[in-house]
Amino acid sequence: MTDPRFPVLTQKQIATLRGFADLITFEEETAVFRVGDSAYDFYVVLQGAIHIKDPFNENQVLATHGINEFTGDNSMLSERSIPFDAYASKGSTVLRITPTRLKEVIAKHSDICDVLLSAFIQRQETMLRDFNGGIQVIGSEKSRDTYALRDFMEKNHIWHTFHNTDASGHARQLLESFSLSDDDLPILINITGEIVKKPTIAELARETGVLSDFGDEIYDVLVVGAGPSGLAASVYAASEGLSVVTIDGNAPGGQAGKSSKIENYLGFPTGISGNDLANKAYIQAQKFGCILSIPQKAEKVEYNGDHFSVCVSNGKNINARAVIAATGAEYRRLPINTIDHFEGSGVFYSATAMNASACKNELVGVVGGGNSAGQAALFLADHAHEVHIIIRAEDLGAKMSDYLVQRIYTTPNIIVHTKSSVTALNGMHHLESVVLDTAGEKQRIGISNLFTFIGAKPCTDWLSSLIAMDDKGFIYTGPDVTDNLQGQCALYRHRKPQSLETSISGFFAVGDVRKGSVKRVASAVGEGSMAISQIHQYLAELKIAKRQAPFSTNTTEL
Repeated sequence: MTDPRFPVLTQKQIATLRGFADLITFEEETAVFRVGDSAYDFYVVLQGAIHIKDPFNENQVLATHGINEFTGDNSMLSERSIPFDAYASKGSTVLRITPTRLKEVIAKHSDICDVLLSAFIQRQETMLRDFNGGIQVIGSEKSRDTYALRDFMEKNHIWHTFHNTDASGHARQLLESFSLSDDDLPILINITGEIVKKPTIAELARETGVLSDFGDEIYDVLVVGAGPSGLAASVYAASEGLSVVTIDGNAPGGQAGKSSKIENYLGFPTGISGNDLANKAYIQAQKFGCILSIPQKAEKVEYNGDHFSVCVSNGKNINARAVIAATGAEYRRLPINTIDHFEGSGVFYSATAMNASACKNELVGVVGGGNSAGQAALFLADHAHEVHIIIRAEDLGAKMSDYLVQRIYTTPNIIVHTKSSVTALNGMHHLESVVLDTAGEKQRIGISNLFTFIGAKPCTDWLSSLIAMDDKGFIYTGPDVTDNLQGQCALYRHRKPQSLETSISGFFAVGDVRKGSVKRVASAVGEGSMAISQIHQYLAELKIAKRQAPFSTNTTEL
């Protein structure tokens, strides 16, 4: 049976690829790409072989591409750096295709696209799951700075290996070999062997190619936020020929990306993790030509009557004719004075495989009564000694889907505390215990990892009052704009806002950030896709208006 990571192309597919390729024969063994390259070519082997090697041990061959097989992985759709070396053996004949031409192939030939992307995804999953390597992270498992780096790499599917200085003698040896101390932690050793002390997330993102730069081009659409609604908008806009940029401040997936298993999303009868769903959507958007850049936060918006200009966290501006706010909502923090001290060192806002490994045989707390809290509790129960669910309500089923409630009550190591709240956090450098108030009675529980999924605060700090919002910061759209502005918005003299359009024409809001949204993955995806049909209408109006009269050059800051 053919390994799905190494499919063999048909002669018909190879004939098609010849039209996009150069034919090359290597007289000697030749490096076709090197570790750290962010722009490298795609190869189809016609004769001979291409060997993928560990850059730090060239004698170790990780994979071999034989006749009619091909090189490459997901990073070919973006500017992510390749973590391997590849050598064509002496006498090999190959088709060489540049990244730009490869994207043409993917766009025009669905049969080849399916084979390539399926293999790319399988290769990425194997690399992340089965191989030690990539970026080396040295630090304490209980350090918030170390956690932030690991969390970013985990959620953005960046290959890395963690060396825990709290438990690993090898980690200590690495520190000594580089003449470094605990004061230098966390430390990254990048894929080319360079040492970076205490890196920022932005430095890590730029190093790995996840963060992109933009020129002065005016794009058709800027999507701010890469949760389910933003990714859906990105996929539909790019697939329909619009030029699209999508930015996010953390990772694809939004709150849904933090869900360990989503079982009620249509088409996935056995469930799918939020992280996997987000990664597949991320790849799908890139397949159609969407440019994604992470981490990049929107800080303010200006509008000159012709297009929007969004200032992002690196001080640069991204220009677009239409903007979609898909920034979602973030979980609220516990109202405890010491919460800052424990965030990333005992208090977390998502439950990933990385968290689960730190919870083995520990007492774990989950605060919240929604689906995300239920999914996290069930996921953590497979690793922790006990999981304590803490809710203010009297009934776990008040906000949680019934299938989750039933599973929780049949899981022996999950304990549900109703009419309860966390009132204190204890510990020196890492969380050691919490104080629980249950109907006025207090008890201390030795919970060392606390996961909170409470409330929802819309991420609209980057917008000012010129975008109409309710008193909680959720964005008015469609009929709500008309009802609350009472016809005061000058930009809607000739028509009413479309259902997902905000108080500024051409500016749309979808998903959890929008007032009245359902707060479910399926509805968020629906809104993101529906927004693109409304943007087509807006862009058509913009073209007509340009022909009829010049726009004002006055700039408005939103």
